[in-house]
Amino acid sequence: MNRRERLERCYSNRELDRPAVYSRTGFPGNDPTYDKLKAYIKAHTELKGSWSGIKQTSYSTESHREPYSENFERQIVILHTPKGKLQRSYLMSLRGQPGLAETYFIKTREDAEKYLSLPLPEILGIDAPAFFAARERMGDTGIVGTSVGQSPGGFVATLLGTDNFAITSILDRDIIHALCQRQMTISLNQLKVLLDNKIGPFFSMASEEYIVPPLHGPVDFNDFIVKYDKPIIDMIHDSGGHIHIHCHASIKKVFPGFVKMGVDVLHPFEAPPMGDVTPSEAKEFARDNMCLEGNIQIDRIYEATPEEVKEETELLIQTVFDDHKGLIVSPTASPYIRGR
Repeated sequence: MNRRERLERCYSNRELDRPAVYSRTGFPGNDPTYDKLKAYIKAHTELKGSWSGIKQTSYSTESHREPYSENFERQIVILHTPKGKLQRSYLMSLRGQPGLAETYFIKTREDAEKYLSLPLPEILGIDAPAFFAARERMGDTGIVGTSVGQSPGGFVATLLGTDNFAITSILDRDIIHALCQRQMTISLNQLKVLLDNKIGPFFSMASEEYIVPPLHGPVDFNDFIVKYDKPIIDMIHDSGGHIHIHCHASIKKVFPGFVKMGVDVLHPFEAPPMGDVTPSEAKEFARDNMCLEGNIQIDRIYEATPEEVKEETELLIQTVFDDHKGLIVSPTASPYIRGR
Protein backbone atom coordinates (compact mmCIF):
# COMPACT_ATOMS: atom_id res chain seq x y z
CA MET A 1 0.00 0.00 0.00
CA ASN A 2 1.13 3.57 -0.55
CA ARG A 3 1.80 6.13 2.17
CA ARG A 4 -1.61 7.78 1.97
CA GLU A 5 -3.39 4.45 2.20
CA ARG A 6 -1.26 3.45 5.17
CA LEU A 7 -2.23 6.57 7.12
CA GLU A 8 -5.88 6.19 6.14
CA ARG A 9 -5.80 2.70 7.61
CA CYS A 10 -4.10 3.96 10.78
CA TYR A 11 -6.78 6.61 11.32
CA SER A 12 -9.56 4.07 10.77
CA ASN A 13 -7.76 1.38 12.85
CA ARG A 14 -7.57 -1.19 10.06
CA GLU A 15 -4.89 -3.82 9.39
CA LEU A 16 -1.61 -2.61 7.89
CA ASP A 17 1.29 -4.04 5.91
CA ARG A 18 3.67 -2.34 8.38
CA PRO A 19 3.50 0.47 10.95
CA ALA A 20 3.38 3.98 9.53
CA VAL A 21 6.35 6.24 10.29
CA TYR A 22 5.95 9.94 10.98
CA SER A 23 7.93 12.84 12.42
CA ARG A 24 6.66 16.20 13.59
CA THR A 25 8.40 18.93 11.65
CA GLY A 26 8.83 21.95 13.90
CA PHE A 27 12.52 22.27 13.02
CA PRO A 28 14.66 25.21 14.15
CA GLY A 29 14.34 28.02 11.64
CA ASN A 30 17.15 28.75 9.17
CA ASP A 31 19.17 25.72 10.24
CA PRO A 32 20.75 23.90 7.27
CA THR A 33 22.02 21.09 9.51
CA TYR A 34 18.51 19.60 9.24
CA ASP A 35 18.27 19.76 5.43
CA LYS A 36 19.38 16.14 4.93
CA LEU A 37 16.91 14.90 7.56
CA LYS A 38 14.07 16.94 6.05
CA ALA A 39 14.75 15.44 2.62
CA TYR A 40 14.85 11.92 4.06
CA ILE A 41 11.58 12.40 5.94
CA LYS A 42 9.92 13.79 2.81
CA ALA A 43 11.08 10.86 0.70
CA HIS A 44 10.52 7.94 3.07
CA THR A 45 7.92 8.63 5.79
CA GLU A 46 4.16 8.97 5.79
CA LEU A 47 3.53 12.70 5.41
CA LYS A 48 0.91 14.88 7.06
CA GLY A 49 0.14 18.27 5.61
CA SER A 50 -1.81 20.87 7.55
CA TRP A 51 -4.40 23.37 6.35
CA SER A 52 -6.43 26.12 7.96
CA GLY A 53 -8.50 28.52 5.90
CA ILE A 54 -11.38 29.88 7.95
CA LYS A 55 -11.58 33.65 8.22
CA GLN A 56 -13.49 35.07 11.18
CA THR A 57 -13.92 38.33 13.07
CA SER A 58 -11.23 39.15 15.63
CA TYR A 59 -11.43 40.94 18.95
CA SER A 60 -10.09 44.43 19.61
CA THR A 61 -6.62 44.28 21.14
CA GLU A 62 -3.60 46.47 21.57
CA SER A 63 -0.07 45.41 22.43
CA HIS A 64 3.35 46.78 23.16
CA ARG A 65 6.77 45.46 24.12
CA GLU A 66 9.16 46.47 26.87
CA PRO A 67 12.64 45.35 27.99
CA TYR A 68 12.82 42.40 30.36
CA SER A 69 16.27 40.77 30.31
CA GLU A 70 19.15 40.01 27.97
CA ASN A 71 17.33 36.84 26.87
CA PHE A 72 13.70 37.97 26.78
CA GLU A 73 11.46 40.87 25.86
CA ARG A 74 8.06 41.30 27.53
CA GLN A 75 4.99 41.61 25.30
CA ILE A 76 1.85 43.03 26.92
CA VAL A 77 -1.52 42.46 25.22
CA ILE A 78 -4.72 44.26 26.23
CA LEU A 79 -8.05 42.73 25.17
CA HIS A 80 -11.08 45.01 25.04
CA THR A 81 -14.40 43.44 26.10
CA PRO A 82 -17.88 44.99 26.52
CA LYS A 83 -17.36 44.84 30.30
CA GLY A 84 -13.81 46.21 30.40
CA LYS A 85 -10.18 45.44 29.64
CA LEU A 86 -8.23 42.22 30.20
CA GLN A 87 -4.44 42.00 30.11
CA ARG A 88 -1.84 39.30 29.70
CA SER A 89 1.96 39.32 29.32
CA TYR A 90 4.34 37.02 27.49
CA LEU A 91 8.13 36.73 27.53
CA MET A 92 9.44 36.54 23.97
CA SER A 93 12.87 35.00 23.48
CA LEU A 94 15.61 37.12 21.93
CA ARG A 95 17.71 33.99 21.33
CA GLY A 96 15.43 31.97 19.06
CA GLN A 97 14.07 29.81 21.88
CA PRO A 98 10.42 29.18 22.91
CA GLY A 99 8.72 31.98 24.80
CA LEU A 100 7.11 31.88 28.24
CA ALA A 101 3.64 32.93 29.39
CA GLU A 102 3.97 35.32 32.34
CA THR A 103 0.44 36.48 33.24
CA TYR A 104 -2.98 35.56 31.85
CA PHE A 105 -6.16 37.31 30.72
CA ILE A 106 -8.34 35.78 33.46
CA LYS A 107 -7.19 36.21 37.05
CA THR A 108 -10.54 36.52 38.88
CA ARG A 109 -14.20 35.59 38.42
CA GLU A 110 -14.84 39.19 37.36
CA ASP A 111 -12.25 38.75 34.58
CA ALA A 112 -14.03 35.57 33.46
CA GLU A 113 -17.33 37.45 33.28
CA LYS A 114 -15.62 40.13 31.17
CA TYR A 115 -14.37 37.46 28.78
CA LEU A 116 -17.81 35.87 28.59
CA SER A 117 -19.24 39.23 27.53
CA LEU A 118 -17.35 39.02 24.23
CA PRO A 119 -19.59 38.25 21.24
CA LEU A 120 -19.00 34.93 19.51
CA PRO A 121 -16.75 35.33 16.45
CA GLU A 122 -18.51 35.53 13.11
CA ILE A 123 -17.20 33.38 10.28
CA LEU A 124 -16.45 35.57 7.28
CA GLY A 125 -15.45 32.95 4.75
CA ILE A 126 -13.40 29.87 3.95
CA ASP A 127 -10.70 29.22 1.37
CA ALA A 128 -11.86 25.71 0.50
CA PRO A 129 -10.09 25.60 -2.90
CA ALA A 130 -6.75 25.93 -1.09
CA PHE A 131 -7.54 22.77 0.89
CA PHE A 132 -8.30 20.72 -2.21
CA ALA A 133 -5.17 22.06 -3.89
CA ALA A 134 -3.07 21.02 -0.88
CA ARG A 135 -4.62 17.55 -0.95
CA GLU A 136 -3.90 17.26 -4.67
CA ARG A 137 -0.25 18.23 -4.12
CA MET A 138 0.06 15.67 -1.33
CA GLY A 139 -1.11 12.89 -3.66
CA ASP A 140 -0.22 9.40 -2.45
CA THR A 141 2.56 10.52 -0.09
CA GLY A 142 0.24 11.21 2.83
CA ILE A 143 -2.80 13.11 4.09
CA VAL A 144 -3.80 16.72 4.71
CA GLY A 145 -5.23 17.39 8.14
CA THR A 146 -7.30 20.31 9.41
CA SER A 147 -6.96 21.63 12.93
CA VAL A 148 -10.14 22.34 14.88
CA GLY A 149 -7.97 24.27 17.33
CA GLN A 150 -7.47 23.64 21.00
CA SER A 151 -9.65 21.47 23.15
CA PRO A 152 -12.25 23.79 24.73
CA GLY A 153 -11.06 22.90 28.22
CA GLY A 154 -7.42 23.22 27.24
CA PHE A 155 -8.08 26.62 25.67
CA VAL A 156 -9.77 27.83 28.85
CA ALA A 157 -6.76 26.65 30.86
CA THR A 158 -4.58 28.94 28.73
CA LEU A 159 -6.84 31.88 29.60
CA LEU A 160 -6.30 31.37 33.33
CA GLY A 161 -2.92 29.68 33.62
CA THR A 162 -2.34 26.25 35.13
CA ASP A 163 -2.44 27.13 38.83
CA ASN A 164 -5.34 29.57 38.65
CA PHE A 165 -7.36 27.12 36.53
CA ALA A 166 -6.92 24.45 39.21
CA ILE A 167 -7.91 26.84 42.01
CA THR A 168 -10.89 28.22 40.08
CA SER A 169 -12.06 24.68 39.27
CA ILE A 170 -12.55 24.25 43.03
CA LEU A 171 -13.82 27.69 44.06
CA ASP A 172 -15.78 28.74 40.95
CA ARG A 173 -16.33 25.56 38.95
CA ASP A 174 -19.43 26.94 37.27
CA ILE A 175 -17.50 29.73 35.58
CA ILE A 176 -15.04 27.19 34.16
CA HIS A 177 -17.97 25.29 32.67
CA ALA A 178 -19.40 28.50 31.18
CA LEU A 179 -16.05 29.29 29.54
CA CYS A 180 -15.71 25.72 28.19
CA GLN A 181 -19.25 25.77 26.83
CA ARG A 182 -18.56 29.03 25.03
CA GLN A 183 -15.38 27.71 23.43
CA MET A 184 -17.03 24.44 22.42
CA THR A 185 -19.77 26.42 20.66
CA ILE A 186 -17.13 28.37 18.72
CA SER A 187 -15.40 25.13 17.70
CA LEU A 188 -18.66 23.50 16.62
CA ASN A 189 -19.63 26.56 14.56
CA GLN A 190 -16.28 26.46 12.75
CA LEU A 191 -16.42 22.70 12.25
CA LYS A 192 -19.89 22.90 10.72
CA VAL A 193 -18.60 25.35 8.12
CA LEU A 194 -15.64 23.09 7.37
CA LEU A 195 -17.87 20.06 6.89
CA ASP A 196 -20.40 22.01 4.81
CA ASN A 197 -17.50 22.81 2.46
CA LYS A 198 -16.43 19.14 2.25
CA ILE A 199 -13.20 19.72 4.22
CA GLY A 200 -11.83 16.54 5.78
CA PRO A 201 -11.81 13.72 6.62
CA PHE A 202 -8.75 14.16 8.86
CA PHE A 203 -8.88 16.59 11.78
CA SER A 204 -6.71 17.35 14.80
CA MET A 205 -7.08 18.91 18.23
CA ALA A 206 -4.63 19.60 21.08
CA SER A 207 -4.17 21.05 24.59
CA GLU A 208 -5.89 18.25 26.51
CA GLU A 209 -2.56 17.93 28.35
CA TYR A 210 -3.40 21.00 30.46
CA ILE A 211 -6.05 19.04 32.41
CA VAL A 212 -4.32 15.74 33.25
CA PRO A 213 -2.49 14.33 36.29
CA PRO A 214 -0.74 15.17 38.50
CA LEU A 215 -2.61 18.47 38.94
CA HIS A 216 -5.96 17.08 37.75
CA GLY A 217 -7.59 13.68 38.08
CA PRO A 218 -10.14 11.68 36.08
CA VAL A 219 -13.10 13.73 37.39
CA ASP A 220 -11.64 16.99 36.07
CA PHE A 221 -10.62 15.31 32.81
CA ASN A 222 -14.14 13.98 32.30
CA ASP A 223 -15.78 17.28 33.32
CA PHE A 224 -13.60 19.64 31.30
CA ILE A 225 -12.14 17.52 28.48
CA VAL A 226 -14.43 14.58 27.68
CA LYS A 227 -17.64 16.59 28.16
CA TYR A 228 -16.63 19.36 25.74
CA ASP A 229 -14.41 17.43 23.30
CA LYS A 230 -16.92 14.65 22.66
CA PRO A 231 -19.56 16.75 20.82
CA ILE A 232 -16.82 18.00 18.49
CA ILE A 233 -15.52 14.49 17.89
CA ASP A 234 -19.04 13.16 17.42
CA MET A 235 -19.69 15.73 14.68
CA ILE A 236 -16.45 14.68 12.96
CA HIS A 237 -17.36 10.99 13.18
CA ASP A 238 -20.91 11.63 11.98
CA SER A 239 -19.40 13.13 8.82
CA GLY A 240 -17.20 10.05 8.28
CA GLY A 241 -14.08 11.85 9.54
CA HIS A 242 -11.30 11.01 11.97
CA ILE A 243 -9.64 12.91 14.84
CA HIS A 244 -6.00 13.07 15.98
CA ILE A 245 -5.28 14.25 19.54
CA HIS A 246 -1.89 15.48 20.74
CA CYS A 247 -1.48 15.16 24.52
CA HIS A 248 1.75 14.88 26.50
CA ALA A 249 2.09 14.14 30.24
CA SER A 250 0.88 11.41 32.59
CA ILE A 251 -2.28 10.08 30.96
CA LYS A 252 -2.65 6.55 32.37
CA LYS A 253 -5.49 7.44 34.77
CA VAL A 254 -7.39 9.38 32.11
CA PHE A 255 -6.69 7.08 29.16
CA PRO A 256 -10.23 5.64 29.31
CA GLY A 257 -11.48 9.18 28.67
CA PHE A 258 -9.71 9.30 25.31
CA VAL A 259 -11.38 6.01 24.40
CA LYS A 260 -14.77 7.22 25.65
CA MET A 261 -14.74 10.37 23.53
CA GLY A 262 -13.71 8.42 20.43
CA VAL A 263 -10.15 9.53 19.68
CA ASP A 264 -8.87 7.84 16.51
CA VAL A 265 -5.13 8.61 16.85
CA LEU A 266 -3.39 9.60 20.09
CA HIS A 267 0.11 11.12 20.27
CA PRO A 268 2.20 10.44 22.31
CA PHE A 269 1.96 7.77 25.05
CA GLU A 270 4.92 8.31 27.33
CA ALA A 271 6.43 5.93 29.86
CA PRO A 272 8.24 7.19 33.00
CA PRO A 273 9.94 9.57 33.60
CA MET A 274 8.15 11.79 31.04
CA GLY A 275 4.77 10.11 31.49
CA ASP A 276 3.25 7.16 33.34
CA VAL A 277 1.99 4.67 30.75
CA THR A 278 4.10 1.96 29.12
CA PRO A 279 3.58 0.89 25.50
CA SER A 280 2.00 -2.40 26.61
CA GLU A 281 -0.42 -0.55 28.92
CA ALA A 282 -1.28 1.97 26.20
CA LYS A 283 -1.98 -0.88 23.76
CA GLU A 284 -4.23 -2.58 26.31
CA PHE A 285 -6.32 0.60 26.56
CA ALA A 286 -6.25 1.36 22.83
CA ARG A 287 -6.65 -2.09 21.27
CA ASP A 288 -9.51 -2.16 18.73
CA ASN A 289 -10.33 1.46 19.66
CA MET A 290 -7.58 3.77 18.45
CA CYS A 291 -4.20 4.08 16.78
CA LEU A 292 -1.19 5.01 18.91
CA GLU A 293 1.32 7.48 17.47
CA GLY A 294 4.76 7.38 19.11
CA ASN A 295 6.68 6.67 21.04
CA ILE A 296 10.41 7.29 20.80
CA GLN A 297 11.35 10.04 23.24
CA ILE A 298 12.88 12.93 21.31
CA ASP A 299 15.86 13.12 23.69
CA ARG A 300 16.76 9.54 22.70
CA ILE A 301 17.03 10.64 19.06
CA TYR A 302 19.75 13.07 20.13
CA GLU A 303 21.46 11.21 22.97
CA ALA A 304 21.21 7.47 22.26
CA THR A 305 23.21 5.52 19.69
CA PRO A 306 21.53 4.46 16.43
CA GLU A 307 21.71 0.86 17.62
CA GLU A 308 19.90 1.74 20.86
CA VAL A 309 17.17 3.64 19.00
CA LYS A 310 16.81 0.73 16.59
CA GLU A 311 16.44 -1.73 19.47
CA GLU A 312 13.85 0.48 21.20
CA THR A 313 11.90 0.85 17.96
CA GLU A 314 11.87 -2.89 17.33
CA LEU A 315 10.62 -3.51 20.88
CA LEU A 316 7.92 -0.86 20.42
CA ILE A 317 6.71 -2.59 17.24
CA GLN A 318 6.73 -6.02 18.90
CA THR A 319 4.68 -4.66 21.80
CA VAL A 320 2.13 -2.44 20.02
CA PHE A 321 1.87 -3.93 16.52
CA ASP A 322 1.10 -7.52 17.52
CA ASP A 323 -2.30 -7.29 15.80
CA HIS A 324 -0.85 -5.59 12.69
CA LYS A 325 -2.73 -2.35 13.24
CA GLY A 326 -2.82 0.73 15.39
CA LEU A 327 0.74 2.07 15.30
CA ILE A 328 2.46 5.11 13.80
CA VAL A 329 6.11 5.05 14.90
CA SER A 330 7.03 8.63 15.79
CA PRO A 331 9.24 10.72 18.05
CA THR A 332 7.41 12.45 20.90
CA ALA A 333 8.23 15.92 19.55
CA SER A 334 9.83 17.76 16.66
CA PRO A 335 13.62 17.85 16.26
CA TYR A 336 14.40 21.10 18.04
CA ILE A 337 18.07 21.51 18.97
CA ARG A 338 19.72 24.08 16.73
CA GLY A 339 22.74 22.77 14.87
CA ARG A 340 22.03 19.09 15.60
